[in-house]
Amino acid sequence: MEFGLFYFADYGSAGGDRYRLLLESVKFADRHGFSSVWTPERHFHEFGGQYPNPAVVGAALAAVTERISIRAGSVVAPLHHPMRIAEDWSVVDNLSRGRAGVSLASGWHAVDFVLQPDNYRARKELLVEAVETVRRLWAREEVVFRDGAGQESAVRMFPPPVQAELPIWLTSAGSADTFRTAGRLGTGVLTHLIGQDLPELARNVAAYREELAAAHGPDARGHVSLMLHTLLGDDREKVREEVREPFGDYLRSSIGLIMKTAAAAMPGIDLERLSAEDREFLVARSFDRYFDTGGLFGTVDDGVETVRRLRGAGVDEIACLIDFGVPEDRVLDGLHHLDALRVRCSDDTLEESA
Repeated sequence: MEFGLFYFADYGSAGGDRYRLLLESVKFADRHGFSSVWTPERHFHEFGGQYPNPAVVGAALAAVTERISIRAGSVVAPLHHPMRIAEDWSVVDNLSRGRAGVSLASGWHAVDFVLQPDNYRARKELLVEAVETVRRLWAREEVVFRDGAGQESAVRMFPPPVQAELPIWLTSAGSADTFRTAGRLGTGVLTHLIGQDLPELARNVAAYREELAAAHGPDARGHVSLMLHTLLGDDREKVREEVREPFGDYLRSSIGLIMKTAAAAMPGIDLERLSAEDREFLVARSFDRYFDTGGLFGTVDDGVETVRRLRGAGVDEIACLIDFGVPEDRVLDGLHHLDALRVRCSDDTLEESA
């Protein structure tokens, strides 16, 4: 199992040094053999809003690291011209000497599309087109686009990238169609457990690998990265109390996905008409479920059991979301526990302890 770090940024806890946690934790991960760092594209909201452009952040991280993969989690492809995606990430690839990667997403929030309002309705189709076009540009092909005079112009990307192929994932909130599309396209998948449970994830991963094998041969495995809220410590119940308030706030911000999950368990109930009190009850119940089965919480021993379950579902990498409101110094201290888990859950060690 691989371990990366993932960021979504609780703006309220950042104070005057907004990127301290990011920079210090990424340097720790780089020194200790973590696989990757993922930063999002997030617009117009204080929760996550310090990451409007993952390529800008990625360029900064390239300058302070040596080996860790620097990835976007995610670029909302329909908000950008594919040439700009390719150019920006080629710069990151050069600055990092070949460590860039991107997860591309279709986007879902209509307000984000003030940046490209005409692209909202066709966003899923534009995502697929972006994967194919970015790959062609990365391979140094000339691609034809319409220019300012209304003419067709063939252009090539600069600067040339370091990697022959750009590692690409598709971001999925749990849609089986997105998993299958990723398989057909031969990309990886970046996903999470807000809106899908572990058995559903396992089915989605199986569908992904079935499509991947059909389109790219039986030896194609792809790559599944799972974002999990993460905090480890010496005492499970102490960790529970440390994350209760910040993770509860995150669940409130994701109430639509929580209600989608709850609807499957409570058919016939109109969740849209729930009172504020009932919604809080739902968040409290969801917290307990996610703490036990939808996050990487507790002790290192708890983490080993979580990793076993995830590996059984076909997950290749845990992208550990660490900046969801827990005090920064506590998060940085928790990285030592996370690194201990990473060491214990190397493939050979995990097999021996199973």
